[in-house]
Amino acid sequence: MRIRLTILLAAVLAVSCSQIPAGLRTDLMLDTSLPGGALIRSSKPSFCWTVPGKESLQQAYQIILSDNGGVIWDSGWVESSQSVSVPYGGTPLEPATAYSWKVRVKTDGSSRSGWSKARRFTTADSLKEYETAWYPLVQERQKAVSIGQVVDFGRDAFGWLELTLRAPADGVATVHVGERIDNGRVWRLPAGSNSSVRYAKIDVPVSKGIHVYPVYFEPDRRNTGPSAVKLPQEVGVVMPFRYCEVSGAEVVDARRIAVSYPFDKDAASFECSNDTLNQIWDLCHYSVKATSFAGIYVDGDRERIPYEYDALIAQLCHYASDSEYSLARRTMEFLLRQPTWPTEWILYEVLLAWNDYMFTADPRAIAANWDILKAHGLEALVQENGFVSTTKGQSEAFLQSINRSEAIRDIVDWPHSGILGLQAGQGGEDDGYVYTDYNTVVNALYYKVLCTLGQMAAVLGKDAEAAAFEARAAEFSKAFNETFFDSQRGVYVDGIGTDHASLHSNMMPVYCGLVSPDNLPSVAEFIQSRGLRCSIFGAQVLMDAVYAAGLEDYGLSLLTSGDIRSWYNTIRTGSTITIEAWDDSFKPNQDWNHIAGAAPGNIIPFRLMGVTPIEPGFAKVRIEPHTGALAYARMKLPTIRGTIEMDVESSGSGKTLTVTIPANMEAEICIPGGEVRQAGPGTHKFSY
Repeated sequence: MRIRLTILLAAVLAVSCSQIPAGLRTDLMLDTSLPGGALIRSSKPSFCWTVPGKESLQQAYQIILSDNGGVIWDSGWVESSQSVSVPYGGTPLEPATAYSWKVRVKTDGSSRSGWSKARRFTTADSLKEYETAWYPLVQERQKAVSIGQVVDFGRDAFGWLELTLRAPADGVATVHVGERIDNGRVWRLPAGSNSSVRYAKIDVPVSKGIHVYPVYFEPDRRNTGPSAVKLPQEVGVVMPFRYCEVSGAEVVDARRIAVSYPFDKDAASFECSNDTLNQIWDLCHYSVKATSFAGIYVDGDRERIPYEYDALIAQLCHYASDSEYSLARRTMEFLLRQPTWPTEWILYEVLLAWNDYMFTADPRAIAANWDILKAHGLEALVQENGFVSTTKGQSEAFLQSINRSEAIRDIVDWPHSGILGLQAGQGGEDDGYVYTDYNTVVNALYYKVLCTLGQMAAVLGKDAEAAAFEARAAEFSKAFNETFFDSQRGVYVDGIGTDHASLHSNMMPVYCGLVSPDNLPSVAEFIQSRGLRCSIFGAQVLMDAVYAAGLEDYGLSLLTSGDIRSWYNTIRTGSTITIEAWDDSFKPNQDWNHIAGAAPGNIIPFRLMGVTPIEPGFAKVRIEPHTGALAYARMKLPTIRGTIEMDVESSGSGKTLTVTIPANMEAEICIPGGEVRQAGPGTHKFSY
């Protein structure tokens, strides 16, 4: 009888554990345990949790928050499906104070759940009503993959080095450290080279016998200037490296202390029938972690400066790799205070903020930064003809509104012809773009930002502003197409006053949703005819446009290409982090550790596999696979509500899609061919 009762009790406990909310987040942070976790910096934080049950939809919740003295806020039962970014409704929290909270829910499939495990957190020494929380950097001790004439850590990473050396006598050992190998030796930076592939030579005093030596790097003047992001003092000086080579002593053991933002490497996965694409996914996925070493997205090791467009690519790749949102938000808000010079980059800041909202359902970043986000819409640069120009003068008031002291200027793509090692007359990465006072690329992006600001205004309850943005966008769309579209050739020209048409002036209107269905075929044909005549980071917009134009087979061919202009060329060069250019020949001073080259890291899940949130915080998701000729493709995509799993298999003359939707999420499944089906939480199978 006692045995039967024990078994019954164990079964009851197992069921109850599966029927309680999990994955509790405070201000989007999963880890708030100290030391090592995040301090909460808002006096009114938000709360998230995952709903129990594989096929459940939440109907109500109750939150209780306590301090050491007992309960300070009880939400009571709230009839709501909201389980993401639920605002705190009590009195403002106190600084430097420990709290805990728990939640229980009612779902459509059961009565009320049990209480979750309590989530503890501590507030910072000073608080604002809203401020982004962030994690301390992680220092991970990594063992070498192989030790021989050259020590190999398997992959590039930012960090410092610790060597166990056997020296025959007191003296000096010379350590060569770098990202690249050449004929079985660590590649040395040639005299007079402007390459940014990292290399360092360090002399280490050694004593006879076996001893452990930390190998410290000297700060580099290029990436420690006034604009560079500085690392915390406790981290010290780091550089990216994969290899080291020692003379004057024998390497007994080698450890790399790699620095990064906390990262769950198992949160996401992708595998398909094309091995090249698998390698590219792995490259991009790892690059998210490796390039997070500064605690803010930076443009690689050469400058360590954040740029808005680089940050947009990093943000989307990070969202596809881990359900972590604080690094992208912190970078976005950093750039609002310290914006960079390109016109388009200023506009992209608005898209960064919108992505943050769509993936987290937390409007506080938009609300707190609304005025400066509107200024980033560049309405102040709209001229009498209704179009944006940066050549007609920029007032001091405008520059102050976006926190700039110097004028902005159009970039289109980078580098341009005749700079950074490119000779005059040697083509840059902008496909021969002809720059005028009114550029197509800038004005197309301005339209997308107008639409986005309208959506933001609606979220904030600013209905009059939302209506004004919507009306302005509709008016602008008509004028844009009348002005920049050459109806005889069926393409967009680069700007007012030129008949030159480039890849960029056509991929950007598609990306921004400006191309009518009647004009899309000719524009898509032109885009396809130009190939990859853009930079590796410009390819983010290209790939988004390719899939938006319905060119899934072409998109797959670009993703899996082995040409010199290809992501596979990064792997072929020997780099294990995405690089800044397709090849050294296109940018001789490029970094080998640049997240802006990682576009496939988000194009694969969001375009090829076709997963996008259509309601904030993934309350509802659209799934529209475009796997083309792949025999199979499988993906695990983390979201703030749980993990979406997908499996697309070719079967005879058709395909089968199997998709698992987590609890408290609904889905719109778009079957190729036009059929749309609605699905709730659970596993669903579709044939097409």
